[in-house]
Parts: sequence; C-alpha cells; structure tokens
Amino acid sequence: MTFIKTTEQDSNYNHLEKMSINELLKNINNEDKTVPLAVEKALPQIEKLVTKIVLKLQSGGRLFYLGAGTSGRLGILDASECPPTFGVPHDLVIGIIAGGDTAIRKAVEFAEDSKNLGWKDLQNYSINDKDIVIGIAASGTTPYVIATLEECNKNNIITGCITCNKNSPLSQTAQFPIEVVVGPEFVTGSSRMKAGTAQKLVLNMLTTTTMIQLGHIKGNKMVDMQLSNHKLVNRGIRMIMQELDISKEVAENLLHTHKSVRAAIQNYNHGN
Repeated sequence: MTFIKTTEQDSNYNHLEKMSINELLKNINNEDKTVPLAVEKALPQIEKLVTKIVLKLQSGGRLFYLGAGTSGRLGILDASECPPTFGVPHDLVIGIIAGGDTAIRKAVEFAEDSKNLGWKDLQNYSINDKDIVIGIAASGTTPYVIATLEECNKNNIITGCITCNKNSPLSQTAQFPIEVVVGPEFVTGSSRMKAGTAQKLVLNMLTTTTMIQLGHIKGNKMVDMQLSNHKLVNRGIRMIMQELDISKEVAENLLHTHKSVRAAIQNYNHGN
C-alpha cells in the first residue's frame, strides 16, 4: 500500500490569521474532538501491545519509550509519572529522547536523523531481550526511532510503536504497531497538536492498563502512590478512611506508621 503522510497534509482550514480568537478556539476544539474517535479505532492494536508489555514486566523486564521532539517528550512525561502514581521503581518505565535530556527543553538539531544514537542510548541501560521498546513518532519516518527498532528486532527485543500515519516505515518495522490516524493538523504539519494529543491518550492507556494488571490499583485507588507532598498525603488519608470506614485521626496514624496507603490498609485488616 502507498504510504501517505496525512499528518503533513494541508489543514482543513485556511487564512488562520484572519480568524478571530473565538473562531480559532472553536476550530481547534472541533479538530481535537476527532482524536478520541481515532484512538478508538486503534484499540485492537493497543490491546495487543499492552498484553506484551504486561508479560514482559511480569517477567522482570522494563518498558522503554523512544522518540524525538514532541514524541520523545511525551514518552518521558509518561515514564516519569509512573513512580509517583503507581509506586514502581524509576527504572521500570524509561523514556529516552533523541539528543539526550537537553532536548527535553530545547530542540537538538538533527538528533532525530541519527541512525545509530538510539541503539547506543538503549545500551546505556543494558537493554536485553527481557525488555520491550516502543518507538514514538507522529510521522512514522523518524530515522532515530526506526533504526533503533530495527536493532531491537535483530536482538530479539519486542518492539512496538505509536504513530499517526497509516502504513509508515515505523509501522512496518515495529512488531506491534499502533496507528492513530488523526488526519491533517489545524496548523499544517504541527503534529504537537492532534497527533501529540493522540500519543498522550495512548500512552495513558498503555501504562495505566499495565499497572492495573500488575496490581498497583485497589478498587479504583492509587494505593501504591508516593506520598511526596501534602496533597497526596491528604488523598492517602481519605483513601484509608473510605476503605476501612475509620476516623481521620486513626487513618492519619496508620499512614504515619506504615508510610503507604496499601500497607496501612493491609496491616489494619490483619490486626482487626
């Protein structure tokens, strides 16, 4: 099938500079509304990849995200939120961006065009066949990501991808591709918009579903979250109060003693 970069096609809107603020906002919002529907079409692909992620993490492997620019930043964002949300180690889900940590804040020229840096970046983490690597690229043509997944395939490492074009080189390379086809951007080629939103939605699904499957949620609560600020401590107290039907004072004492919502609930249940 012919590969067409729909993410680079001309916007459905023109003369943006002549639109009022209200018109711009309404039109951007109208485009954004189409993204969850595009994600819905990709659910079977997402399910296949999540199934592999769960198996790998259950077997002691790690999840790697690899991308350039916006895609790389989104992967790092999702990875960095797993430890505080689910109480998992910082080296369980790892985000890597072309150009290194400098590129998180400032674009590194031509970093995404390198065909060997990505594999070198993974080797810094002693990548092995227990792990799983997901390449993220809206275009599906980023050399840094494609070449790295090719090396992973050669080394018996499971690969997946998140892209926003159908039948891209990246999709052809990844063993478990996810294609969320969002169409042209409001500002032509600005794939940080709908494509970025689509990638964020899929990343939310990947880690949230995986962590639930791995047992890091009880009921619908983040019982393994890190208690790293007053807001989260107070949330933890409310969770314990609700789960055990106890007073705030007793819940506070339990949390202070056990330093974890899960441990507080388990120890209270064992002691009563």
